[in-house]
Amino acid sequence: MAVVTGLRERKKARTRSGISAAAIALFLERGYDQVSVAEVAEAAEVSKRTLFAYFPTKDDLVLHRFADHEDEPARVVRARGSGVAPLTALHQHLRAALGRRDPITGLCDHPEVVRFYRLVVGSSGRRTTLT
Repeated sequence: MAVVTGLRERKKARTRSGISAAAIALFLERGYDQVSVAEVAEAAEVSKRTLFAYFPTKDDLVLHRFADHEDEPARVVRARGSGVAPLTALHQHLRAALGRRDPITGLCDHPEVVRFYRLVVGSSGRRTTLT
């Protein structure tokens, strides 16, 4: 994710983060299918219009957490140190993420992460058991 420096950009990032946190909290508490976009907007203290400016669909309120990492390998390779091979940089990055138990690795058994993954795979008729 890009570094946010200006006041306006920081405010946008806080708003986006607040909306996301409110949505995930409600979805985990009551289930994705039982929470309306209007309820998320109310909990985040923004209008529905503002919510949709940041997240075009209800699904985006959940799936953005994955999308935020879609270009991560490219970012890691571009940011690698001088003389570090691309595969070495990627390997080091993955090992560090595993060491932090970063949820994006898909190999994290932290209870909150497991609840989030169950939310993702268990919503809107897509009933899948995550073990």
